[in-house]
Amino acid sequence: MERRSFLKKAAVGGAAGALAAPAIAQSLPSINWRLASSFPKSLDTIYGAADTFVKRVSQLTGGKFNIRVFAAGEIVPGLQVMDAVQAGTVECGHSASYYYFGKDPTFAFDCAVPFGLTSRQHAAWYDQGGGRELLREFFRGYGIVNFMGGNSGTQMGGWYRKEVKTVADLKGLKFRCGGYAGRVLERLGVVPQQLAGGDIYPALEKGTIDAAEWVGPYDDEKLGFYKVAPYYYAPGWWEAGAAFSFYVNIKEWEKLPKEYQAAIEAASYESHVVMQAEYDAKNPAALARLIKNGVKLRYFDNAMVEACHKAAVDVMEEEAAKNAKFKKIYEPWKRFRHDQNLWNSVAELRMQEYLVKIVK
Repeated sequence: MERRSFLKKAAVGGAAGALAAPAIAQSLPSINWRLASSFPKSLDTIYGAADTFVKRVSQLTGGKFNIRVFAAGEIVPGLQVMDAVQAGTVECGHSASYYYFGKDPTFAFDCAVPFGLTSRQHAAWYDQGGGRELLREFFRGYGIVNFMGGNSGTQMGGWYRKEVKTVADLKGLKFRCGGYAGRVLERLGVVPQQLAGGDIYPALEKGTIDAAEWVGPYDDEKLGFYKVAPYYYAPGWWEAGAAFSFYVNIKEWEKLPKEYQAAIEAASYESHVVMQAEYDAKNPAALARLIKNGVKLRYFDNAMVEACHKAAVDVMEEEAAKNAKFKKIYEPWKRFRHDQNLWNSVAELRMQEYLVKIVK
């Protein structure tokens, strides 16, 4: 009798447990958001990070939280994504924060600054070195919560219609260059141009600009720059590891259930990892194809890079002296970069040098 009673109670308890999970899921709201991307669909690696993000958010919430991605220009132009999120035109966005350095150069730390952090170093700074807390505080002033949204790795130095061999060759050069680097290059006589990805090719083709940088071989090949500017330079010292970000309107963020907030955090990390892996996997073959098609690979002269570094230090120190928000991030960021570079010189860099020399 006692055994039958125990089994009956166990069965009832099991049924209640089986119903508990769906009941909890049913208690969460169905939410539909829009995400504005700064990138065209043709750039499947960068744009694709947003696709990965929204897919995982939906999966992690049992299909209750769905976000629709809109490419650059479909709701707002590519360089106005942050404004759209801040204003509440869309709930979230995916962009490169250095596009908005005109509002405040401090935004560049969320993406890339000249002679800055590599992809791994940036991830370490953001996740373990206090970067998240500093950036979240800064973005809060703009009504936005920011999340990691991918990284391109070290970018290329761009496409040039003519060779640039010395610092003198930079004078008067009309160069499409993303982010804060334009202010550095101005010191060396460059005329920087801020253009969204889809606008670069026609400007380069028509001669409206003399040179342009975008990302690296895989994306650059897709945009066809090699057809109108044969010289391809490396490295892009202004983007040692360009980080992309997801933005969420802070009012919309605060309305979300904690489960949905956790889904956004997790999905953004996964998107970050996938983008970097895709670039590392796809860039080697793309570079080989470009060279086969006649692209002339070049490296910036050491004297030129040293001159650019000096200009970068001057520009950033000057900004820190007059911009308290910039200085608050710059000072600890600079110490973190110093320590990271020392450590990398001990193991990572030397290992890479050996591998390049001996592994065929």
